[in-house]
Amino acid sequence: GAGIGCHTLALYIYPERTTAYTHMGAEGTPWIGMSPFVETPHMFQNMGDGTYNHSGLLAIRAAIASGVNMTYKILFNDAVALTGGQTHEGGLTPWAITQQLSGEGASKIVVVADDPEKYAAGTAWAKGVTIRPREEMEAVQKELREIEGVTILLYDQVCAAEKRRRRKRGKMEDPAKRLFINKAVCEGCGDCGVKSNCVAIKPVETPLGRKREIDQSVCNKDYSCLKGFCPSFVTVSGEEANQAAIRPPETGPKPELPADTLPLPVPASWEGEYNMLVTGIGGTGVTTVSALLGMAAHLDGLGSALLDQTGLSQKNGAVSSHVRLLPKGGDAGAPKVSPASLDLLLGCDLVVSTAPPIMATYLEGRTKAVINDHVVPIALFTRQPDMPMQSAPLTKRIAGAIRPEDMTLVNATTIATKLLGDSIASNLFLVGVALQLGLVPLSVEAVERAIELNGVAVPFNKQALAWGRWMAIDPGMVTQAALGDDLGAIDEDEGVKAPTRAERVSMLTAYQNSAYAARFTASVEGFAANLANRGMGPGESRRLVAAAEAALHRAMAYKDEYEVARLYSDGTYQAEMKAKFGSTYDLTFHLSPPLLAKTDPNTGEPQKIAFSGKLVMPLLKVLSALRGLRGGPLDLLGRTEERRSERAFIETVQSVLDAVADAVTDSNLAAAEAIIEATEHVRGFGPVKARNLAEFESKLPELMGAMTKAAVSEVA
Repeated sequence: GAGIGCHTLALYIYPERTTAYTHMGAEGTPWIGMSPFVETPHMFQNMGDGTYNHSGLLAIRAAIASGVNMTYKILFNDAVALTGGQTHEGGLTPWAITQQLSGEGASKIVVVADDPEKYAAGTAWAKGVTIRPREEMEAVQKELREIEGVTILLYDQVCAAEKRRRRKRGKMEDPAKRLFINKAVCEGCGDCGVKSNCVAIKPVETPLGRKREIDQSVCNKDYSCLKGFCPSFVTVSGEEANQAAIRPPETGPKPELPADTLPLPVPASWEGEYNMLVTGIGGTGVTTVSALLGMAAHLDGLGSALLDQTGLSQKNGAVSSHVRLLPKGGDAGAPKVSPASLDLLLGCDLVVSTAPPIMATYLEGRTKAVINDHVVPIALFTRQPDMPMQSAPLTKRIAGAIRPEDMTLVNATTIATKLLGDSIASNLFLVGVALQLGLVPLSVEAVERAIELNGVAVPFNKQALAWGRWMAIDPGMVTQAALGDDLGAIDEDEGVKAPTRAERVSMLTAYQNSAYAARFTASVEGFAANLANRGMGPGESRRLVAAAEAALHRAMAYKDEYEVARLYSDGTYQAEMKAKFGSTYDLTFHLSPPLLAKTDPNTGEPQKIAFSGKLVMPLLKVLSALRGLRGGPLDLLGRTEERRSERAFIETVQSVLDAVADAVTDSNLAAAEAIIEATEHVRGFGPVKARNLAEFESKLPELMGAMTKAAVSEVA
């Protein structure tokens, strides 16, 4: 069962496994009424420590008194996280909770902690309480569900979002350790997102498809993404690692602001009131922007009315801040912007800007918009790794509600991150654009003074504002300073150009040898010849051949131990890490080598082992040099079921291409493309790839049937 607060998000993340929530203080009480009438013998109920401290104890007391079998999973995250990270009233502690629930008659209480060693000797736990590491979470749940009565699983770990805030404010130690993903090794399978549910894992489009990267600006250093079964994760530790969040992603120093004096903007004229709406995602500084604008209005001698609608902002949810400017002494009325009365949309997030309540404030001819057209993945991305990320449909929706000429699109996230090294700069960068365009009717002096009075990262925020102002004046100069010649980084809807056939041949030659690459060439050329023999037009033929090249290349370049070793040791990765961290850092690899890796008793998956980079890197170079053994009689690593399956899958893809070439027509072209593209979903490592392969094999008859049915319909 879901609980009030952050636990309500479980309804969206695991709808198939989570039932509805109740009001605060009634968590679990539906089960009291349901349990006599269902065959399910046990139920888990989530509850936060804030809810427990408020009235949740009453629900637990009722459950114990009723004699039902259930486990309350109480999260002690040291903060009333959903509503702003407040501290608990009354000095609530995990051990006090165990004492209280033991007195209420709980059958068993187990504490699960991120660091079981953090408790002082003699901590006043209730009698019989055991403490287990969080890695045993699944095992603890299985044990508790077999115990009659009401049991308690108390999970003790500070809220990850709150940790990040405290670290930024210097109130908590910031570990000198960060995780990075080697994009060359990454398969884009999304298992890291499934295992961690972390919004810091972002998609990155590459010539070889969508991969993953960690947005260091929002990473909470929970490290749970390491649970994803993938060798692409590397831990970087040491003094240099902490610089990753503030160092620009590009090699070299940060670009300097132009020495020229910025011309002052000409503010828009207005009478009566000026309504602004700032939309964005929680944790990125949206409410800070509204506060700065309100203070700047005060400094300019204007009145203002502010309303921050934060909702689930603590968990990267939507935020909208209403900012209404008024003449000094004017009647503010309601602080919320009324429908069809918006003067300026500061769209810090494109998805939030297209929400119906936001669009209801737009008025064609009146509303101007300055929008960050970088699409930030929503939480559903952790469950749907291939979900579309195009901005065009969203910007088109806004353009349909206001005049297109009144809309200014800026990829603030990409440009500001490149310029200043942190995506948190994007919102004030966007404010700078709107300010210089005259759409924020406040003086530059007042906005800069408001930043100073805020007292947080003042030089950084002033630079973000100034770069935004320059963007309004000379976008070409700013874009060049940020991206150099890599202008494709802001044309996200255009995608990344796929490799040519010659480039794929070169990659497969490096993967194994020229004979292996020649096998690829022969298969693709044979496929293209078959299409030509069927009279397929050049446009359709090009599309199918390109899809065939991508599918066969992915299947043939399966990432076994030799390939992972090559991708880490060919020099490319070392150069990338040196560009980020200089020469002083330590690497830790997280691998699951055959014969050495144990099986997790809870998941049934092989466990990953941490290896020192100093130890592993020389071994990887040796292993890479042995890739010529791949598939031969001396390939001891190629005898596992996983490797045999991957070699067999190459034959499967080739047979699929033959079947498509024999049956494709103009009428079933879409179905043919869907079959070829489906093969590319067989990706990942170990059990993840095995599951994807099984899913593909189960769907293949249906896909082939759809192509055949379309062809028959054309004949009929």
